[in-house]
Amino acid sequence: MTTFPDITPELKTAMPQLRGRLTANQQLSELTWFRVGGPAQMLFTPADEDDLAYFLENLPAAIPVYVVGVGSNLIVRDGGLPGMVVRLGPRGFGEVSTQGDVVVAGAAALDKRVAEAAAAAGLGGLEFFFGIPGTIGGALRMNAGANAAETKDVLIEACGIGRDGKKHVFSNAEMKFVYRNSGVDPSIVFTSARFQGRPATAEAIRVRMNEVQAHREAAQPIREKTGGSTFKNPSGHSAWKLIDAAGCRGLRVGGAQVSEMHCNFLINTGEATAGDIETLGETVRTRVKENSGIELHWEIKRIGISA
Repeated sequence: MTTFPDITPELKTAMPQLRGRLTANQQLSELTWFRVGGPAQMLFTPADEDDLAYFLENLPAAIPVYVVGVGSNLIVRDGGLPGMVVRLGPRGFGEVSTQGDVVVAGAAALDKRVAEAAAAAGLGGLEFFFGIPGTIGGALRMNAGANAAETKDVLIEACGIGRDGKKHVFSNAEMKFVYRNSGVDPSIVFTSARFQGRPATAEAIRVRMNEVQAHREAAQPIREKTGGSTFKNPSGHSAWKLIDAAGCRGLRVGGAQVSEMHCNFLINTGEATAGDIETLGETVRTRVKENSGIELHWEIKRIGISA
């Protein structure tokens, strides 16, 4: 099993005012939906936005930083992750509130909770978040969407902190949203966002949220160890249809399997390694390219080093 050098003492010496928690060699398999992968050399959980800014300002530039939310759309490779993983916790970054027809959410808030808060305030338009099993930070980074709506449709502005510790505010246009991605510098750690709701009846909102949930339960393997949609939909095509047509439904590599229920989901059947899952994904990509001439691109983020 991978073990990285513990640099906690040096970091604490360089940052005497740090209030958040530093953990060496944290097993990231415990923090991802796939339940696979090696350790992070260091895991930092900041106390609040000021603590995060202080940390980033004083962290040596040579140490790479990765941000991990609830790990719902992530493969951490088996060799682990050298450098620093930042994980924003619900305390300090998980609050959700409403101000008139605006919903304000911390980056660690679950997407589902944002939809629920909007519903409680009689605000529609954010029901699609009810069907996304991630956090707002991830939604901002990848323009998360479901049921014909996506983050760019409702975002007013997002806040984040750069590697220099400075705070930034990004308008919707400045986020440079595209399909399942944003154009903001990857080094920015998003901390909060403001979303535009629209007044709606409680009944209409609840009907829409029930539709979103019913679709997930009927079409997706939500009770499996999975990472959500594996590949982006190519323009004019559905990834799952291409995968199915290439004969990949139920395909296995080690303990990893293409879901029988939804071909664009990979699942850990129990003993999969990150290598199994990534190899299965690459096998699917190869078969789809051979069958249709179309190249699939990963939607799931893959980080770390192979064992």
